[in-house]
Amino acid sequence: MDQSSFSTKQSILFSHKFAQITKALWKSIEKDWQQWIKPYNLNINEHQILWIAYHMEGASISDIAKFGVMHVSTAFNFSKKLEERELLTFSKKTNDKRNTYVELTPEGDKLLLATIEAYNPDTYSVYNGALPIKELYGKFPDFSELTTILRHIYGEDFMEIFEKSLFTFNEEFTEENGTLTPVKPSE
Repeated sequence: MDQSSFSTKQSILFSHKFAQITKALWKSIEKDWQQWIKPYNLNINEHQILWIAYHMEGASISDIAKFGVMHVSTAFNFSKKLEERELLTFSKKTNDKRNTYVELTPEGDKLLLATIEAYNPDTYSVYNGALPIKELYGKFPDFSELTTILRHIYGEDFMEIFEKSLFTFNEEFTEENGTLTPVKPSE
């Protein structure tokens, strides 16, 4: 669509509104996330790397950077810290010497699963803020407009990884009486 059909004023208002909304949401999410993983001596980047490595099973540092929406050096440096804690291992593939790949160690797998088991929905402001929508419509927001925006910003690969991680999580975990347990056996 021709961008000249939209005004600069509309663009600024949209961008400012979107920035303020996402910044406020992120601030709430960040605070809650940090509280969740604090007992495990993890920061958000490290937890996200463990999560991505778990779901991608052999993710490259580039994959982690792309899907984790972080710089490659950030992905590498935090992965290195996780390797030092013996939560991740680094490897190269025989047919791909350029990329570095990471995999969870059994200890990394256990730690990630422990964080998932410790998750308490009542401590999440955004989740609690969305409950009235669920009560009114019978479901949580599906974010279709937001995912369309992200698809145009980050591309189809990003969305495929995102959707795969949601599908994988749904398939690999079962819930009984509010407790999540992995369907796949952890080492």
